[in-house]
Amino acid sequence: MATRTRPISSEFLFLKAMALFVVWVLLSASFAWIHLGLGFICSFAVAWINSGHSPFVPKFRLWLRILLYLPWLFYKIVQSSLQLTKLILHPALPIAPQLISVETKLRHHAAVVLLGNSITLTPGTITAEVDRNKLIIHAMDKTLAEDITSKQIESKIADIFKDEEPDL
Repeated sequence: MATRTRPISSEFLFLKAMALFVVWVLLSASFAWIHLGLGFICSFAVAWINSGHSPFVPKFRLWLRILLYLPWLFYKIVQSSLQLTKLILHPALPIAPQLISVETKLRHHAAVVLLGNSITLTPGTITAEVDRNKLIIHAMDKTLAEDITSKQIESKIADIFKDEEPDL
């Protein structure tokens, strides 16, 4: 699918630059004239360079679904942390590492990235390789791999991107 670009208005370019400048000021926490001037110049440069490549089209529903996904992911992170802690503290250390190859039905680049990152954020699992719709995941044991093999994480992410056009 070809990327659609459209000219960006000068008002939007200004708003984008100002938003970047505000982030610069908040992150630098410096009000010295040299820092403010450098931040102002960099903000406009980044907004200008970015303006022709990927026009901003707000996707509020998508971002809302992602925000609603985060508490569930946090719950899974805590759950996996407890399972991994139980494994590590067990006297016999019953770790059974495994590599799992997973074919995903996700057809959006961002969805696959979110899946890989969600798996890696979950303790005891790491996304070792991603190739379009195939992921190789390392898991410390069978229990930690259940959400992946049961496709629970994938289905949650598929719900987030259900209205998006596929780009894979």
